[in-house]
Amino acid sequence: MLMPSKYLMLILSLVCVSLNIANAGQVVRITPAQIKTLGIETSPIQANANANSQRLPGEIVVPVDQARIISAPQSGLIDQMLVATGQHVKQGQALAHLSSPDLVALQRDHLQALSQQRLSQNSLNRDTELYKDGIIAERRYLTSESNHAEVNALLAERRQALKLSGMSPQAIKSLETSGSYTNGITLAAPIDGMVLEQLVTAGQRVDSAMPIYRIAKLSPLWLEIHAPTQALSSIQLGMKVNILNSAATGKVIAIVPNVNKLDQTALVRVAINNGTAALAPGQLVEAEIAQPVSNKSTSFSLAKSAIVQINDGKNANQTLVFVQTKEGFEPRAVKVLNNTGAQTFISGDFAGTERIVTSGTAALKAKMQGIGGGE
Repeated sequence: MLMPSKYLMLILSLVCVSLNIANAGQVVRITPAQIKTLGIETSPIQANANANSQRLPGEIVVPVDQARIISAPQSGLIDQMLVATGQHVKQGQALAHLSSPDLVALQRDHLQALSQQRLSQNSLNRDTELYKDGIIAERRYLTSESNHAEVNALLAERRQALKLSGMSPQAIKSLETSGSYTNGITLAAPIDGMVLEQLVTAGQRVDSAMPIYRIAKLSPLWLEIHAPTQALSSIQLGMKVNILNSAATGKVIAIVPNVNKLDQTALVRVAINNGTAALAPGQLVEAEIAQPVSNKSTSFSLAKSAIVQINDGKNANQTLVFVQTKEGFEPRAVKVLNNTGAQTFISGDFAGTERIVTSGTAALKAKMQGIGGGE
């Protein structure tokens, strides 16, 4: 059997619940003249499937495998620039011309090695025939074979040096055929893409490995978000991401498990495959990470000014909105899911066609609580 004090508390609790339900369902009747006088305005409620979505700032970056740095293969003088920042280029397209005295020495060494290789090849062919006929000893034949292998290795080394200097295989073949030296190298684009940076100017002397251009393929792109740790639990791989104020969309491809100790954020990486034409590397954007609603209620968005908090003791901690009806304005309980700027995302019992009071809610709240006299 319940003790008298416990029984009394149970009755009071039931009374409070019934009062809450009554307030949530009663209609505040008000005349058209009062509506105008009190400045009551309404707006249609908006269905929103992404009410639980999080909006976070991020930076557009180029995926690491889509960017290239074109550098000087050796020291020299940039005597011609053929493309500029912002231009689209094709793989193999000429970008700049580099004149280098060192290239002449490399070509000379290569031709010398080629001459030695041809001479060594002739000697080996002759000694091979003499050895077959028994005219020379095996040792002489093996010595010729060894010398030829050394000369071949030297030629391969000199050819590789020309490739590292920036000469194309076609240019090296032309050098071997004609013996004509070239005093410069044409730097070509390694990929299709856009020139993001021009790091030198015509007439500038450069050292070996000095960057000249930065080129990148701009589709797809990455969005890097530094998300607060409290938001990480609701972010999962594969979630859809919308870039606000653009048609760009993507999905979460990585959540880096390393928290920055200074601002307590972790890196969330998004691959953007659609709408990249409207974005640029280095651009700061606001992204919306779409998340499923945690309950079965339909989600809606409305102006933050429509939300009414009831904290009058008997109806403490109620969140309501006023719905316009034929009889007046009906207070209806809602659950706030998220706030963004002037918008609030809620869940509740709505058809999606209702009009919600966005201005004059204080007057309706007072009337509902019996403050301010009769109608």
